[in-house]
Amino acid sequence: MVQSKWQWMYRFFPAPGSVDRYERMRACSGALFGLVITGLTTYLLLGKDVHAMWLIAPMGASSVLLFAVPASPLAQPWSIMGGNIIAAIVGVSCAKLIGEPILAAGLAAAVAIGAMFAFRCIHPPSGAVALTAVLGGPAVHAMGYSFVLIPVALNSLLLLLTALFFNNATGRRYPHVVQPDRSSKHNTTDVPPTERIGITPSDLDSVLTRYNQVLDISRADLESIMLQTEMQAYRRRMGEVKCSSIMSKDVVSVEFGTELAEAWSEFQSHDLTALPVIDRGRRVIGIVTKADFLLHAEIELHEGLGQRLTNLLRPSQLTHTEKHEVVGQIMTKEVYTANADQSIVDLIPLMSDSEVHQMPVIDGQGRLVGMISQTDMIAALFEHGLAEGI
Repeated sequence: MVQSKWQWMYRFFPAPGSVDRYERMRACSGALFGLVITGLTTYLLLGKDVHAMWLIAPMGASSVLLFAVPASPLAQPWSIMGGNIIAAIVGVSCAKLIGEPILAAGLAAAVAIGAMFAFRCIHPPSGAVALTAVLGGPAVHAMGYSFVLIPVALNSLLLLLTALFFNNATGRRYPHVVQPDRSSKHNTTDVPPTERIGITPSDLDSVLTRYNQVLDISRADLESIMLQTEMQAYRRRMGEVKCSSIMSKDVVSVEFGTELAEAWSEFQSHDLTALPVIDRGRRVIGIVTKADFLLHAEIELHEGLGQRLTNLLRPSQLTHTEKHEVVGQIMTKEVYTANADQSIVDLIPLMSDSEVHQMPVIDGQGRLVGMISQTDMIAALFEHGLAEGI
């Protein structure tokens, strides 16, 4: 009875976070590192004047954003620098023009927020910067507009530099700029295939417009999370079909030193479009496609394509010191591979958006064990659709 009586209070407590112990320690260490370095550097630059302001209180709030939530749009470089400097200018101006401190403080915060909206540099601690300029006392008032440069701009810059170093050194990309590339490889206006069904960018834009509130997450990050959630749900429904279940196991491959004529013969005799290139230990080191042959044959030349391929595969003027060209000279070295125990759902973005038509499958030691094509993927997804009654 008592528990149900007070159960409503639990609604005020936030849900448990998903951040692990390492991330919490990283954020705390970052704030310690950033504030100490910022304070010490400012102290060294300003000298030992006891009246100098080495570190202002709003930097503590800025450190929470820069080190605990570095992916937030509110924590990006322009947000802290632009927000704090604009707020300082507004705060000093209000303190000089308005004699009543309470009114000056309220107007300083309100105008600073409006200015941050206008300049797209919303940074919550900047509200405290504006209040500090108004309510900081005689020492702050005596500084006038120099308060904008020292300590506000100096503190902000130093804290930003420490955040740039610390976050990247501890595995957090900062500044956090996520701009998905939706440009078409075919120079058309079509969006990538994975964005043509399910949640589309236009759907997200429409919802955000109706929501009409500032979110503490970038639009690109929000879209990425939603798309990953879609993929996770699809993976669950697919029942974790592994690459090993659908791959071709009798794989034709070539080595680095395989002559082009021999490789082309493999293409023709097995009716293939791509061949994985392996080393002596059967580890994948590249992939060669028919397109690689065409590019290497310099298709922009005026002579016929057939003649150029003939010249490429059967050089007519080799001397005894010259060697035939080999696969290693024309192969693509940066090749996408899949693990045998990997879910086929992970391959969908690569085979649709990145237009990967063939993908070698490797085992735990990196050795070639199979090959997956777009045809294999289509067949697997079709079979799953039939099983689900779609």
